[in-house]
Amino acid sequence: MNAPQTLFWAAQAWVQGRWQRGVCLEVDAMGRWSRIESGVAVAPAAAMVLQGPVLPGLVNAHSHAFQRAFAGLAERRNTEADDFWSWRDRMYGVALALTPAQMRAVAAQLYVEMLQGGYTQVCEFHYLHHSERGHPYEDPATMAWAVADAAQDAGLGLTLLPVLYERAGFAQGALREDQRRFASTPEFVATLQKGAQNAARPLLNGGVAIHSLRAAAPGSVAQLLQSVGDQDMPLHIHIAEQMQEVNDCLAHTGQRPIAWLAQAHALDARWQLVHATHAEAAEMDAVRRSGAGIVICPSTEGNLGDGFTDVPGWLQRGVPLAIGSDSHVCRQWMQELRWLEYGQRLLLQRRNIAARPGWAYGATAARLFEAALQAGGAAAGQHRWGLVAGARADLLVLDPAASGLLGVPANHMLDASVFACDSAPLREVYVAGRCVIRQGRHARQDAIAARFEAAMLALWGEPAGA
Repeated sequence: MNAPQTLFWAAQAWVQGRWQRGVCLEVDAMGRWSRIESGVAVAPAAAMVLQGPVLPGLVNAHSHAFQRAFAGLAERRNTEADDFWSWRDRMYGVALALTPAQMRAVAAQLYVEMLQGGYTQVCEFHYLHHSERGHPYEDPATMAWAVADAAQDAGLGLTLLPVLYERAGFAQGALREDQRRFASTPEFVATLQKGAQNAARPLLNGGVAIHSLRAAAPGSVAQLLQSVGDQDMPLHIHIAEQMQEVNDCLAHTGQRPIAWLAQAHALDARWQLVHATHAEAAEMDAVRRSGAGIVICPSTEGNLGDGFTDVPGWLQRGVPLAIGSDSHVCRQWMQELRWLEYGQRLLLQRRNIAARPGWAYGATAARLFEAALQAGGAAAGQHRWGLVAGARADLLVLDPAASGLLGVPANHMLDASVFACDSAPLREVYVAGRCVIRQGRHARQDAIAARFEAAMLALWGEPAGA
């Protein structure tokens, strides 16, 4: 891997929630920002001059890497109805087939695409644990290491979140046969988390996840949380994504999912509630009081027909709001932010729903980007994130000649990136001071793509384009 740069200069960079001019960015020996200084009119002689406006990289706060092998392959209907649950049953076919080598190939391709889409860190909600027959591998972390190796292949930061997954629903005591690879216990999850945390890989950290209230018994959730204690690590959970889940939770507990979770456990800033689509005002208030964050995945939620969460309600309460790509029908944050806003416009029949007049130019993109920037860092267990001293030295260089940005005034570059570009308008991407995307390409892109294509052929038995 190429050596890190130690000093950058940008004519324009997004610092402290706004565009600033003449910005020097200095990198320390650990690949973190040691100094960010604005108002430096002339680039220092030792600095690399970045050839475009500079943004911090974003965290993709929710990913199931293996589902990249299924993206675009569930868009036909041969039955009277099709919904999240029928999609899930078809998705399990991929989950049952992937080998560790194929998992690495699929994840590496995905992670290169994420870098090209402006993400520099991903929270991997990892529940594909066991062999195709459902038996533990000799090394129980084999599939987790396949994911971690893929992130290392790509040069993407990874927060590995091993998932507690033990039953098929509130009324079931065990998993279905087609969920056999997901089986885990609190002890298993804690062991995988410790393995990731102790691996001494510079771009890897770990947390834990609970698949959902329906998929983990209350006693097991409590046991996992007891083992975590007050350790500083992210805690993620799918919650209130589908109305069937809400209704099942009401039937079995007497409460809606977020209400039950907030009452049963002492939520805090470590908790990340993924989707939180169907939340009532009282539940949103409980999340606000706790300090927990939410993770919205607009492209997947749209693809699966989940419904609309109350974005204005979450923003008005100041609840941290990160974004994720989940099933990976989209792999760039500009599109996720666009569809987060467009969904609300369609629902409410108004424009610029997320904007806050009087702040950051009254710009919708600025408010959503800042929300995703700050909340994403917390979701990944990164205490400092963005173009601030102490954060990892990640940055994105926009291409001002890209379609959608050409001729755009300087202080509208973020707006146009989100709302006027058909593809991510990025020239370069840096992670920990190292360039991983140059002129839109990854140095290992062709080799990684070839392995991905071979894995897809093995999984689907049909050559691409045949």
